[in-house]
Amino acid sequence: MMAVQETGHVLHAWLSGGRVERVVLHPLAISRTDVSPNPRPRFVAWGGAIWGTILPLLLLGVVRLANDKYTYLARFFAGFCCLANGLYLPAGSVEGVGDAGDLLRHGAAGWQLWLFGLPVSLLGLWLWNGLGPHFGFGPAKRAIDTRVVIALAVALAAAVLLECALSPRG
Repeated sequence: MMAVQETGHVLHAWLSGGRVERVVLHPLAISRTDVSPNPRPRFVAWGGAIWGTILPLLLLGVVRLANDKYTYLARFFAGFCCLANGLYLPAGSVEGVGDAGDLLRHGAAGWQLWLFGLPVSLLGLWLWNGLGPHFGFGPAKRAIDTRVVIALAVALAAAVLLECALSPRG
């Protein structure tokens, strides 16, 4: 989720003529994208939440078009990203921290963060609705595919190792 969100910041930095100095994407640090010069900091700050929501939804659309039996995994990921981005901005607006703090400092209104966050959060919950049986929950629970568990564990370990190897800490 953080990698997708930082991708959004990088895209908006490039589109606005900013220069990405570094991306911190480490499991032991709060992710961030350092941009300097940053001619449009509010635009760059919005990029994380916007693309952090859109890219997983696009992935879900592609997987659904392929009619893949693992669509539920893409749906779970898209729902998680929607919830994370949808809750992150309104929550951050209360204390002025993270991207929400950057947005507020650069002229965004608190109500805009909430206006983005509420429907995106609800979309995340809607995407998660009915997924329980795929993960072995509820009366209609299904058997969990061991290959999926192994593949996801390997993918997680690879992502963590890659983040540790490529990203500066702090």
